[in-house]
Amino acid sequence: MLARLKPHPESPRSPVERVEVAVGRCGGVLSLEFTAHGQVEALRLPPPGAGRADELWRHTCFEAFVRAEGRGGQEGYVELNLSPSTRWAAYGFTGYRSGMTDVVIPSPDLRFDVAGDCCRMTAKTDLRGLVAEQGAWVLGLSAVLEDLNGGKSHWALEHPVATPDFHHPTAFALILPAQEIAP
Repeated sequence: MLARLKPHPESPRSPVERVEVAVGRCGGVLSLEFTAHGQVEALRLPPPGAGRADELWRHTCFEAFVRAEGRGGQEGYVELNLSPSTRWAAYGFTGYRSGMTDVVIPSPDLRFDVAGDCCRMTAKTDLRGLVAEQGAWVLGLSAVLEDLNGGKSHWALEHPVATPDFHHPTAFALILPAQEIAP
């Protein structure tokens, strides 16, 4: 399944023209491929690293928010932060921006590359035990893209409020069927 992110109306002009995300799942494993198109050489990319790290969203970072379908926007969800450095983080929430805890998952399989006018972040993440494997998932997909001058543009499927808020229930705008095959 392919989705396109939109920049928040209040974001500064970005060197990136568009962001697309290929999404799939096989049981409890989520596959994501974020592709940013444009003047990607003008993005500030974090230095290479590995393992879990907090506050990745403060710089260029790709994100996914996942909950089981049939749960209201105030129900629990998982947040994934994926950095071009190949650092990552995973958090659980009991409701809208509440009850945040670190969640234990196997290290995601992450890859980042730049080629021509695009950069690509791919991730396979095992969410078994955190999100019900039966039934559809509802996702919020987003990106924070920092330019070389420190300006940050915020991209998401939906921007329901005046300031960027990737956790907002309305930002969970993509339904991913249980039978969706990973890209």
